[in-house]
Amino acid sequence: MNDQKFEKLSAVKGMNDILPPESARWEWLEDKVRGLMARFAYRNIRTPIVEHTPLFVRGLGEVTDVVEKEMYSFEDRLNGEALTLRPENTAGVVRAVAEHSLLYDGGKRLYYMGPMFRHERPQRGRYRQFHQIGAEALGFPGPEVDAELILLAHSLWQELQLQGVRLELNSLGQPPERQAHRVALIAYLEAHADQLDEDAKRRLHSNPLRILDTKNPAMKALVEGAPRLLDFLGEASLAHLNALKNILDANGVAYTINPRLVRGLDYYNLTVFEFVTDSLGSQGTICAGGRYDDLIAQIGGKAAPAVGWAFGVERVLELLKEQAPMAAPAPWVYAIVPEAQAMPQVMQALSGVRRAGVSVQMHAGAAETWGSMKSQFKKADASGAQWALIFGADEMARGEVTLKALRDGVGAQSALALSALSAWAQTLLAPESINLQ
Repeated sequence: MNDQKFEKLSAVKGMNDILPPESARWEWLEDKVRGLMARFAYRNIRTPIVEHTPLFVRGLGEVTDVVEKEMYSFEDRLNGEALTLRPENTAGVVRAVAEHSLLYDGGKRLYYMGPMFRHERPQRGRYRQFHQIGAEALGFPGPEVDAELILLAHSLWQELQLQGVRLELNSLGQPPERQAHRVALIAYLEAHADQLDEDAKRRLHSNPLRILDTKNPAMKALVEGAPRLLDFLGEASLAHLNALKNILDANGVAYTINPRLVRGLDYYNLTVFEFVTDSLGSQGTICAGGRYDDLIAQIGGKAAPAVGWAFGVERVLELLKEQAPMAAPAPWVYAIVPEAQAMPQVMQALSGVRRAGVSVQMHAGAAETWGSMKSQFKKADASGAQWALIFGADEMARGEVTLKALRDGVGAQSALALSALSAWAQTLLAPESINLQ
């Protein structure tokens, strides 16, 4: 006999298992998203979890927090390639679009779901493996597509019945406008160098725009007085922003212009936006995105405009949990089987019930601990099922099964003919048509 004891293994910190019944909430949300994406004519794309590291260095920006501090990067031991677990998926979608020439016949509307990875300090709503759902519209230059994506997200919050989600909007203009603003911003910050924290000093000449997004309350007044990028926008950039605002106004979508909204990735231009809430503490952004017209060319594709967003699944589910608690999923029917030897006939019958669209949980167990009728009824009640189908020996000898109510009209029951299973199975979903006694 081997008495060796093994150390109990656990998941990597910040990378969480999603267990029932919580996983049902994920499936429910994903189904809602798939239905909404179909109504907006967005099609699903699935890209690899591992990409070449240069994709993110070139696409996200070498001096961004994600690339500098947060990526899970490693060298492939077989061929020495530099690889990275994706920290976000816009770059991967753009790479796939460019690699497979998906825009050869016009623009594409795409969406994705899946895990992302960043080496961060785990906290509520922020994990090392986290999940995003995103939508990307590639090949469309106009503000109407920016508006379409914002309306898509807004429609989702309405469908989920989320409250207290507000939209913040800004424009980053075009590169020459940002360059002019950058010069003025650096001059302003250098004149107040004694008020900069260490992070701001590090970013001053490499990525000064990100200083405006500081979370340090001691720098709030300094940032509020900084030159605003909006004041450096030219006629075309302002026209793009105003056209977007007009569409949102016409659709009754409230928003706030936030001139300090800059986003954390280098590939954005023109429109940037965030949907935020005050219900999740410091992790208040649940969805963010914007326009990234230069990214396709940056990673080697043919230049084309693009815009998109992504939302954090964990954060949206946290918000849903607070605002709209969801009951644990339950089977509609629990099958009670007094004798294990009846299982071949029972399982044949249950297959027919399931084909009719009814969810059924079947009793199971070792022969020596099969369980009495009483214990099976306890399990049926604990399962949350509305009905019990009782496959007793006497009933089956008569070619019948007993249907018993477990919730409404508890205790009422009726005998159903197994030969007529296809006729009555679907009525289990509309039980008012069943004659209970």
